[in-house]
Amino acid sequence: MQRQIEFFYFIGSTYSYLSVTRAEARAAQDGVALIWRPFSVRTLMREQNNIPFATKPVKMKYMWRDLERRAARFGVPFSGIPPYPIDPDETANHVATLAAREGWCREFTQAAYRTWFLQKQDPGTPESLRNILASLGRDADDCLARAAEDRTKQDYLASTESARQLGLFGSPSFVVGQEIFWGDDRLDDALDWCKAQ
Repeated sequence: MQRQIEFFYFIGSTYSYLSVTRAEARAAQDGVALIWRPFSVRTLMREQNNIPFATKPVKMKYMWRDLERRAARFGVPFSGIPPYPIDPDETANHVATLAAREGWCREFTQAAYRTWFLQKQDPGTPESLRNILASLGRDADDCLARAAEDRTKQDYLASTESARQLGLFGSPSFVVGQEIFWGDDRLDDALDWCKAQ
């Protein structure tokens, strides 16, 4: 059985851009499968009274500079500060949940982050989602309709509940069994732990 890591992330999390861009290839180098798990970290943060940046301009300034440095370190494109926050209805995450069910989550999520970070557009708007889905060869009307269905929303809630039960509080988070590794800077730690099991 192939070793695996559950990759819990939220389209709207800034640091997740780095992991979304590089984690799949990094895991493949170590023979580890990455299981993409979109979830509503926004919901959990509100429950935990854990609002990281919106009301903290000094911390936000540091965060953007830190992202820029880490992107340069890993060869991840970064072309300046994108809009933030985004997607108040979490629509892009609903589409990602549909994509996870059908096996095209990585492609969708990476395209959504490129739209956000490189094109400086909110990936959760109908126009952005249609462009993203079309670029992937998907029927946008069909995908958006199914992403809005109760089944998809329930899957998203279930993934969020799994994150809640695990004790997650941020995105990205890498989970090996019951072990939690929070943050893009813990990707290698998660891989090392996974390989050691």
